[in-house]
Amino acid sequence: MKVILGISNRHVHLTEEDYKILFGNEPLNKVKDLVQPGQFSSDKKVSIKTEKRTIDNVRLLGPLRSYTQVEVSKTDSFSLGIDPPVRNSGDLEGAAVVTIVGPMGEVTKPCCIIANRHLHINPAQRRELGLVGIDKINAKWVGEKTTIFEDVYIKESEDYTLELHLDTDDGNGALAKTGEEIEIFIP
Repeated sequence: MKVILGISNRHVHLTEEDYKILFGNEPLNKVKDLVQPGQFSSDKKVSIKTEKRTIDNVRLLGPLRSYTQVEVSKTDSFSLGIDPPVRNSGDLEGAAVVTIVGPMGEVTKPCCIIANRHLHINPAQRRELGLVGIDKINAKWVGEKTTIFEDVYIKESEDYTLELHLDTDDGNGALAKTGEEIEIFIP
């Protein structure tokens, strides 16, 4: 079975409280819809700062969430001089401490992770694909650098549509691009 691939660059999710610290009362405006319904790239960017280095122009994704999370690649973590854990979104146990800098203020907290590879899926799609009761799948990228990605977590929600997410390190290593198809299979 083939699904759409999304390569996820570094980005930030914010709580309403942290958003107000960073941007005051500025509205969070949508620039572009993402594949997942209701999710969007916003017009807001922040800097991610550590003692070693700062990465500027990191996109804030919307809508606001119940947790603040910074998602980076392993390559980004080397640049920042931190060692964030690989986690599912929202699991911030052991997250690396970073400072998020906006035009109105900054927030320092343990919120930086490397996101697990994952497949967004809704319950109907999960039943249709025979993935009920299965927590992980594998994915095979076929191209100039054919690659098999193991331990792809399944993230189910009524709000999701079928899409597999890799970070930029995984995507670049395979020479894969957002919008292309990737084959999924049960290991």
